[in-house]
Amino acid sequence: MEVLDVSRWQFAITTVYHFLFVPLTIGLAFLVAGFHTAWHRTGKTHWLTLTRFFGKLLIINFAMGIVTGIVQEFQFGMNWSAYSTYIGDIFGAPLAIEGLAAFFFESTFLGLWIFGWDKLPARIHLACIWTVAVATTASAYFILVANSFMQWPTGHTLNPDTGRVELTDIWALLGNKVAAITFPHTIAACFLTAGTFVMAVALWRLMRHRDDDTTKTTFTPVVKIGAITTITAAIALAATGDIQSKIMTDTQPMKMAAAEGLYDTQQGAGFSIITIGTPDGSEEVWSLKIPGLLSWLGTGDINGEVHGINDIQHEYTQRYGPGDYTPNIPLTYWSYRGMIGFGMAAAAIALAALWLTRRGRIPRHWTIRTAVTLTPLLPLAGSSLGWIFTETGRQPWIVFTLLKTADGVSPTVTLTQVLTSLIAFTTVYAALAVIEIALLLRYIKAGPPPPETATTTDY
Repeated sequence: MEVLDVSRWQFAITTVYHFLFVPLTIGLAFLVAGFHTAWHRTGKTHWLTLTRFFGKLLIINFAMGIVTGIVQEFQFGMNWSAYSTYIGDIFGAPLAIEGLAAFFFESTFLGLWIFGWDKLPARIHLACIWTVAVATTASAYFILVANSFMQWPTGHTLNPDTGRVELTDIWALLGNKVAAITFPHTIAACFLTAGTFVMAVALWRLMRHRDDDTTKTTFTPVVKIGAITTITAAIALAATGDIQSKIMTDTQPMKMAAAEGLYDTQQGAGFSIITIGTPDGSEEVWSLKIPGLLSWLGTGDINGEVHGINDIQHEYTQRYGPGDYTPNIPLTYWSYRGMIGFGMAAAAIALAALWLTRRGRIPRHWTIRTAVTLTPLLPLAGSSLGWIFTETGRQPWIVFTLLKTADGVSPTVTLTQVLTSLIAFTTVYAALAVIEIALLLRYIKAGPPPPETATTTDY
């Protein structure tokens, strides 16, 4: 075990954990803003109830996202100081914009929305929650710009005197073609997560309180809203994912080849639904494939040529020097399929929920309630696996073609120090997970207060 390995584990654990809160916050902010708008325009009480009920859940998730996100900034200086020194001039620009502009707006206006009930003019109060929703999306964009530079460096030059990359074109950085498609793909995943969440919460409450007319009036439309949001987001994910695959094939062909475990260059390459191979992923034993699909994903032509791992390895060795430029094949293979599979499963359950609740029906069987209750975990798992694929498929590069991961770790940090911080962060995050789940379940089970007894302080 080396410092590099433990540092990678620590960053992976804290990053994946933090991202569990991000997609729900972004998507749910827009849905809460939609509920608030419906109440503002119609004056119907149940829209106000939904706004405040889901708004409370949004606040809980937002707070946890802030707490876990702070650690990300610290790690760049602690465990990855060589990386920070090398890329700081570029990486710092979008992160500064995100912190000083986007995050400032979302946190400030969320505070105004929380404490502005009955104090701010109705339109101003409504504008606050919409500002939060837009700002969270902008925040995501600047973070993705920073990450996309690691995938496909643009707008930079290498200073030979300092040995650092320096920003030369801010617009090339902000307009990186990887960021341009990663952004809508990520936002679609956020809406998939939020859609399944509100659908699951609403259907759970309907099934638990099927004889309560107030519950029916309040939560029946939410099931449909959540399901339609989920299905629409799944379609958007498929469309943006198709474009993203083609850009990935152009910019990082090794990652695309690793996603299929394709070792030899092929025309009309198929995409395997499932493969049984050797433990190291170097040889296929049996697979179930869709002919031509990998070529379509990579080139837009079912007969297109997809470069294999062996040829790309040879090319990279000639271009960048001796070394192993192949990522972990089993991990990239299964994370790619898990990402797609969990997203499709969430959409399928949303379709089933629409059918089961048609014409005001409320399902009765406990298996349905269990399935729907667990549905929000599917897009969260899919998003996590998507990021695992994105980051591990780029290895051994921390900044593609510019800096290897092994060269980005802090040279003075010891194994004991990294292990101690890893254990500490994991322990704290486990405690935060218990708190987050307990708070969400507590308020979901309690539900909104009855309209005739509710006051502003109840929300």
